[in-house]
Amino acid sequence: MFGMIPFGREENSLFNYLDNMERSLFNGFGDMNQFRCDIQDKGSEYLMEAELPGFNKEDISIDLNGDALVITARHNSESGEKDDKGNYVRRERKFGSFSRSFDVTGIDTSAIRAAYNNGVLELHLPKQAEVRPNSRSIQIEG
Repeated sequence: MFGMIPFGREENSLFNYLDNMERSLFNGFGDMNQFRCDIQDKGSEYLMEAELPGFNKEDISIDLNGDALVITARHNSESGEKDDKGNYVRRERKFGSFSRSFDVTGIDTSAIRAAYNNGVLELHLPKQAEVRPNSRSIQIEG
């Protein structure tokens, strides 16, 4: 029936081939709506670098919803070639949306800065100043 090989699968069976293809297709779509981010602690701020190659600056939006920072990037383009009668010989479309949310509790949201260069979105997320209670001495009456 099916081979029992630990740590791998035999590719010589049509059933295993189709099963692997299905796994790679449907498991691969699990995080297709996300993009890769690196976050560094720089002391007074966090530096977030989000990889968004192939997007224009106008395709990217950064929104604050309460304590959530939402980064969304959308592709919406069409290209095509027509013959002399106006019929399509080839037509390709690229539509898609990528979005991620981040908790910005403890971030000074009024001072967030963003830049987009060479497919990398950089966000500078300054930390809020630590709130320290005022200390004072209280005199005892009487």
